Amino acid sequence: MVQPEHRSYLREGSGRTALQLKERSDTVRPDTPISIDFEAIDIDEAIDIDSLAHERSRLAQSVDAFLKRLVDVLIAATALAAAAPVLLVVWVAIRLSSPGPAIYRHRRIGKGGRYFHCLKFRTMVPNADHLLDRVLEEDPDLREEFAQTQKLREDPRVTRIGSVLRKTSLDEFPQFLNVLRGDMSIVGPRPIVDEEMARYGRWLPLILEVRPGITGLWQISGRNDTTYSERIAMDRRYVLTRNIAGDFSIMLKTPAVMVKRDGAY
Repeated sequence: MVQPEHRSYLREGSGRTALQLKERSDTVRPDTPISIDFEAIDIDEAIDIDSLAHERSRLAQSVDAFLKRLVDVLIAATALAAAAPVLLVVWVAIRLSSPGPAIYRHRRIGKGGRYFHCLKFRTMVPNADHLLDRVLEEDPDLREEFAQTQKLREDPRVTRIGSVLRKTSLDEFPQFLNVLRGDMSIVGPRPIVDEEMARYGRWLPLILEVRPGITGLWQISGRNDTTYSERIAMDRRYVLTRNIAGDFSIMLKTPAVMVKRDGAY
């Protein structure tokens, strides 16, 4: 049988240091036989099963995160290289159609609550913010629509070429640069602004655990035709159930959604 002074070491595992074990062994004669009854050992006490499961889960998450980042970089680099001629044409068209830069930088909230500038092709007139304030002040219906969704179906700020870019989602191509920089992922929750934080309530810390995505459940499930509460529910669902296989499923469905243009405006 295991001696009383030895049982504590079986229960405590490897928590003892080599020095402590040596000091303990000084009290036992070298020629004293030690008999261990392995059937008497409580495995649940000798091995912390929960800790092992937690470590295994952390390892799986680390591998998944590494694969996700690798896929992000490969897809973003490939997409930018393949679409470079088209993107150049879009850039020139924007510059010729209206004054102002071709790339619009908008401050968004990323992983861990860190701010970053989300890049898009500019689809609005240069004084878009002032125009929005005036429109919302003059039109109660538009003010209500914007309060509900943070978007306008018939937005007077959008330029002619901007409307085409939005319907084809070409305006979001510069976000692949955000992916290469580590600000965003190919698949993830929507990148939100300060004004939207309160809407997420207690779910905000969960949403900010991951990088926002260029596409996601919201983009393949109706986009702007969904309610705001539905968007939040989809973002929450993605974070809680995310895995690399699910990301590939969303990526494969995205091109069809872009072609159909459902909810794109």
